[in-house]
Amino acid sequence: MSEGGTAEPHVPRTGAGAATGQVPAQAAGAASPAATAPAPAAADAAPPVPAGPAGSGAGAASAPDAARRTSLLVTLILGGLTATPPLAMDMYLPSLPEVTRSLHAPAATVQLTLTACLAGMALGQLVVGPMSDRWGRRRPLLAGLAVYVLATALCALAPNVEVLVAFRLAQGLAGAAGIVIARAVVRDLYDGVAMARFFSTLMLISGVAPIVAPLIGGQILRITDWRGVFVVLTVVGALLGAVVWTKLPETLPPADRHDGGVGQALGGMRRLLADRAFTGYMIAGGFAFASLFAYISASPFVIQEIYGASPQTFSLLFGLNSVGLVVVGQINGKVLVGRVRLDRVLAVGLVVVILAATALLLMATGVFGTVGLAPVAAALFVLMSAMGVTMPNTQALALMRTKHSAGAASALLGTTSFLVGAVASPLVGVAGEHTAVPMALVQLVAAVAALACFVGMCRPWNGAPAGKGAES
Repeated sequence: MSEGGTAEPHVPRTGAGAATGQVPAQAAGAASPAATAPAPAAADAAPPVPAGPAGSGAGAASAPDAARRTSLLVTLILGGLTATPPLAMDMYLPSLPEVTRSLHAPAATVQLTLTACLAGMALGQLVVGPMSDRWGRRRPLLAGLAVYVLATALCALAPNVEVLVAFRLAQGLAGAAGIVIARAVVRDLYDGVAMARFFSTLMLISGVAPIVAPLIGGQILRITDWRGVFVVLTVVGALLGAVVWTKLPETLPPADRHDGGVGQALGGMRRLLADRAFTGYMIAGGFAFASLFAYISASPFVIQEIYGASPQTFSLLFGLNSVGLVVVGQINGKVLVGRVRLDRVLAVGLVVVILAATALLLMATGVFGTVGLAPVAAALFVLMSAMGVTMPNTQALALMRTKHSAGAASALLGTTSFLVGAVASPLVGVAGEHTAVPMALVQLVAAVAALACFVGMCRPWNGAPAGKGAES
């Protein structure tokens, strides 16, 4: 039984692990730098396979070994793919007030540009995830990145807010490929404690995006308008697509792909949802993400409009909060994972989020009188930092429940998070731009719901998952 009371470890399909039936070396629990990197392949494994356009055939069968030998590069690529949402969201955040003025639209309508992108990323994962289980990881990923670049370029040309919302929806649908396939690739290569550590490593890389994205967005606004933000995002997306095309090998061998169509994909998802523990982790992660996205959606207006901070000050505060998330994520991966049950770490993280959201709500409603920016920023920092243990651990614990259909499982996890987050986005703006009460209330309700789903469905006190895993 793997860490946190989860299903039996996934046996690597190739290399030394296939012969010994052991998980990668990180599962031993050493908190060294090597512990966060992919395990080396056996010395007699096949040589690395160049990542050609097709990424199939015999070469694909040894691709997991090739990926492990090029661990740093693959880790950086996967980190870049998981950074797609914060890049698309956070670089754009400082310009929200300017978009409101430029397109003569109310704040609630402009916030729909965030909701549309988020909803697109949610729905796109439901399509791309099962596709990657059938056709491999590379082809759906490259197609999605190509459409993402085109949609992002069109956002820069949007003449009104309605068209911008439509293009942001297309941007999200296409960008979903990077998110869902990156998680599936991790599941192809790792399991158990090793997977939890690798997710924390990815958080270190992808966590740089929310740190630098608002800073870059704020600086772009010094020399151009909000349209320039989408020009920069277009260039970044094109560069990422080129790196994926040339450097990322196929990690799902043809023998492990699903031959069935839509019916088989839906059947696999039904089996996953029938597993109560998987569904509990999935829903808990979705509500935790809603608490996070309430902050992402409302903080530009709370910090800049209510407390009078400049776009540059907002960007600095946003970056500081992201540093907290990354640091706690690394503590999770290098110190806690392998020493403390993942369920316990997750429970503590959710409780901290609830406490921080409660403090924000009390300040927003005036219980403590008139407060300045500093205590509000401190509470937001604590809330964001706690996400460094909630997000990677809900994903790892859920994916441990399935040995196959990693694309479908990743799609369900991502879709739930992004759909719940998309619902949270407009709710934080229902009372206008001059109160932080909706933001704090949405964060608190979402965090309490996440903890309730975790306790009620995952039942961590049992020391083992309720019922059998999603797949045998």
